[in-house]
Amino acid sequence: MKGLVLEADWNPKAGYAVSEWETRTHKAITGNAVWHRPQLGIKDVPMPTIQPNEVLIQIKACGVCGSDMHFYETDKDGYILYPGLTKFPAILGHEFSGQIVEVGCDVDDLVVGDMVTAEEMIWCGHCRPCRDGFPNHCTNLEEIGFTIDGAFAEYIAIGAKYCWKLNDIYERLGDETKTYEAGALVEPASVAYNGIFERAGGFRPGAAVVVYGAGPIGLSSIAECKAAGAARLFAFEVGEARRELAKMMGADYVFDPRAVSPHQVVLDLTHGLGADFQVEAAGAPDKTIPEMEQCLAINGKIVQIGRAATRVPMYLETLQVRRSQVFGAQGHSGHGTFPNVISLMAAGLVDLTPIITARYDLDHAVDGIAQSTSRQDGKVMVKI
Repeated sequence: MKGLVLEADWNPKAGYAVSEWETRTHKAITGNAVWHRPQLGIKDVPMPTIQPNEVLIQIKACGVCGSDMHFYETDKDGYILYPGLTKFPAILGHEFSGQIVEVGCDVDDLVVGDMVTAEEMIWCGHCRPCRDGFPNHCTNLEEIGFTIDGAFAEYIAIGAKYCWKLNDIYERLGDETKTYEAGALVEPASVAYNGIFERAGGFRPGAAVVVYGAGPIGLSSIAECKAAGAARLFAFEVGEARRELAKMMGADYVFDPRAVSPHQVVLDLTHGLGADFQVEAAGAPDKTIPEMEQCLAINGKIVQIGRAATRVPMYLETLQVRRSQVFGAQGHSGHGTFPNVISLMAAGLVDLTPIITARYDLDHAVDGIAQSTSRQDGKVMVKI
């Protein structure tokens, strides 16, 4: 079968201390400090075979994520930009949907023909974080498209426990093509949902909410916050096309942060009260956090969802006197997140399909990733 494979050289940067675990597993905890000269291309790869507890899925759609762009792009020294857990070579892609074509002998809740999406976080269920209810922080974590083969391919084998049926979405849409595209958007929407509602605890309906960055995670955040009752919903985004998508997803006020003072805009439009809830989905906390600090409402919250290998100075006195909190968020697994997002989509409360702005076939997936680096698209989708 065909797959989009990323290969790169293991070449730790000067000064990066490679741990014993990294040496033993050949996984880099900080990918952009290790992986050098990435090469991305369509290759003929072996057809996956399933274990008794797995299913084989024929991929129908797979979205291009910001992480895929950060594998394609490099810094001035030729290292990938993605800062997280990685192991190469691997087939990229993790925002996907498809149809089950084979079921392992120990699987009893899925059948051939089921339309499904699946989690990207392959948590073990046995380590202490998993047993404590924190699967996104599994100590034995594998990630499809990051450390093991992903879904920019014709087929993927994956554990049945990571799969979620798309039946309810199909019942609403009545169209397989639309259902598979919506299904491929469940994963990024779940990343946003995990950060906003699970990690940061959400907000009361009627709140003033600010989202920085209107890429797919930011757009998902806007749609979900609007569905949850945000009364004043602000979005700051540098890309003109994405600003229009932010309005489409429900943002009431949309600005280019280069043209205004974001914190002053928020203070002005909330009559000095500030933002009750703020989402960092831009991956640029060195620029966004200082703005957020200056417009925190009393008891305001900030959640960091965007990824960036950047240290950010914070004036903690602000958090104290404003009774405010900052939350970190990673992943999308557990806590009913995937089924809740699917339910929101099936109910018509969240519809992310309008953010799909380009479609490519698998043979041209690299072109799709290259187009994404312009950061003008909402979601580039690879159809397989």
